[in-house]
Amino acid sequence: MTGLLAVVPVLAQPPMMGPGQLDQLVQRIALYPDPLLVQVLTASTFWNDIPDAAGWANEHDNLNGDALAAAISNDRLPWDPSVLALLPFPTVLNTMASDRGWTEALGNAVLQQRGDVMDAVQRMRQRAYDYGYLRTNSYYQVVPAGGLIEIDPVGTGYYYVPRYDPLIVYAPPRPGFFVGGAIVFGPRIFIGASFGRWGWGGPAFGWRTHEILVDRRPWVRTYVNRTTYVHTYSTPYHRPEAVRVESHRDLHSGSYHEHEHHR
Repeated sequence: MTGLLAVVPVLAQPPMMGPGQLDQLVQRIALYPDPLLVQVLTASTFWNDIPDAAGWANEHDNLNGDALAAAISNDRLPWDPSVLALLPFPTVLNTMASDRGWTEALGNAVLQQRGDVMDAVQRMRQRAYDYGYLRTNSYYQVVPAGGLIEIDPVGTGYYYVPRYDPLIVYAPPRPGFFVGGAIVFGPRIFIGASFGRWGWGGPAFGWRTHEILVDRRPWVRTYVNRTTYVHTYSTPYHRPEAVRVESHRDLHSGSYHEHEHHR
């Protein structure tokens, strides 16, 4: 009996990016506060989950704080904690979901060139700072230190998502332009203790060592170990197995509907 060998396609590793390409890649997120940026970078490596997560976040944008955390737990969402961590930020998820090519490129760069991505973020921050756009205000603290720039929340757990035009904030201001109005901020979002299980117990950067820290532990997912790496969260995370949630967009209403599939 003659058998046919199945041909399994081998996905080629994406090409590495140069500094200029990485600068363009991170421009739209480089001015995010550090803890939020950590979650964006790590979540981007699960780019296939972002559209469904954005749909869920939009359907639940009337919830916040403990009520939102309870809804996330009750729905037993199947995504990685880095994606769950962004559910309080529907505008961020919408940005990522609306440009899937960019999100995948960012995720691949984080997996392959984490240090280079972080360096690109610093270059963009330095440029915005040098031109006078990036400054401490009532929304976040800008902390230049030894050639690096950190961006921290003004109050513990309170986040504002900045919105800006990269063509403006990374270029010299034209004469008479009010640089203080180039970056605007969305509504205040509070991330309390109830979100600690999804990596909000200390997300940070080790800028000089090129480390991404989630729950004060180095996050070391790479392109090579991406199918097996499980981050050690301070609150152990167990991916739901009994229920798989699929979101489907209703073509008439534009809304998402979730269907449970029991295994």
